[in-house]
Amino acid sequence: MIFGRKRRVITRLLVVEDEPLVAFDTEHLLTEEGYEVVATVDRVADAVAAIERAEAIDLILADVNLADGNGIDVARHAQARGIAVLFVSSLCPADAAALAVGCLAKPYAQRDLLAAVDAIDRTRQGKTPRALPSGLRLFGG
Repeated sequence: MIFGRKRRVITRLLVVEDEPLVAFDTEHLLTEEGYEVVATVDRVADAVAAIERAEAIDLILADVNLADGNGIDVARHAQARGIAVLFVSSLCPADAAALAVGCLAKPYAQRDLLAAVDAIDRTRQGKTPRALPSGLRLFGG
């Protein structure tokens, strides 16, 4: 099929963001682009619960600074479950490379978020990502 959707390995995402407008926009954008958002949460405890109850999560988009902790705690829990994390934050944590597949600097354009998810998807498929969007750092491994 020439005009069909491209094959993705990342289809189910968890959004962990405590800024309501950013969370809403991110969920809406991803859904419009054909991704399944398993949950959008604003607290570490809710993210951990979503990780525990979800059948499968391919990627977690995690803000670092959250009301009840930080995205590093979410990333540690996700890592123990084999779930990839992309930090979306104005400040990438010092130990991010040990916990996540990358960091996307805030503020970011919607197209940059989609390009970041696509770059991670391509990497997971063993392909070379296209040009990386502004503000994205991918980590090896």
